[in-house]
Amino acid sequence: MEPGSFYVAFAPLQGYTDCVYRKAHSEVAGGVTEYYTPFVRIEGGELRRKDLRDIDMARNEGVPTVPQVIARDGDEFARLCDAVETAGWRRIDLNMGCPFPMQVKAGRGSGLMVHEERVAAMGEEMRRRKEMRFSVKMRLGQEDAGECMRLLPVVDEMPLEHVVLHPRLGKQQYKGELDREAFERFMAECHHPVVYNGDLLTMADVEGVMARWPKLKGVMLGRGLLARPWLLGGGEPQVVVGEMHRRIYDYASSVLQGDSQILARLHAFWEYQTPLLDKKQYKAIMKSGSLRNYRAAIAALGWC
Repeated sequence: MEPGSFYVAFAPLQGYTDCVYRKAHSEVAGGVTEYYTPFVRIEGGELRRKDLRDIDMARNEGVPTVPQVIARDGDEFARLCDAVETAGWRRIDLNMGCPFPMQVKAGRGSGLMVHEERVAAMGEEMRRRKEMRFSVKMRLGQEDAGECMRLLPVVDEMPLEHVVLHPRLGKQQYKGELDREAFERFMAECHHPVVYNGDLLTMADVEGVMARWPKLKGVMLGRGLLARPWLLGGGEPQVVVGEMHRRIYDYASSVLQGDSQILARLHAFWEYQTPLLDKKQYKAIMKSGSLRNYRAAIAALGWC
């Protein structure tokens, strides 16, 4: 089974998959149907300017991008939709799966799933915006897998292109066993196409879930693609990673200020690249405290 015969999404990860990374991956590696942005959010009553810069249309030109938002109620969701629509987009994903405690305690992400009336208000907002296309990314629940089933009638009434479901609870974050049986129950009852997300690290993993559930619309990969950006589009791993690094390095060194800012961005790129690095190489890159030492560590790889 080849990528392209089914839907493939690149999951958003805060601090990693910004517009610079997404563009580099799209142009160098490919194989992805849509790239989801780290969620646009409201903090201190205001939309984060950093998030709005990341979804700027010009910065995402040529990349099939889906702006994602995270909200605690219908009013927040409406404000975020306004901002995304004003930026020129006609496609939005609602995050109901983020497990980070700060968001959960505020009733966002997976913490939203127990508030059926709030989700219903968001559904009403979606129906009002007939020019926009929507999807939802969610988990089985925050505390128990019954939450997704209790919420399903509300989700079914939303005008969605699909539902992305990660078969863990929010309280598990990214640890513990996946509950594939609960995923199967949800998919069997859901009226929308379903996309599988969770622990897809290799093509064998992807092919396994597509074979197990032939009715899936497709898959969403996150950490698996960060670690192996060549996974879906093919290409020599060192060539793909080397060219992506060059583009991100050029951006960081021309736009960011000072060694610490530049290195923070570059270290984020290498954090998941352990399949290509031995321990000594990884340590030399990640412990480099100056650009001079960083460049020496990269040169020592011999291929980047």
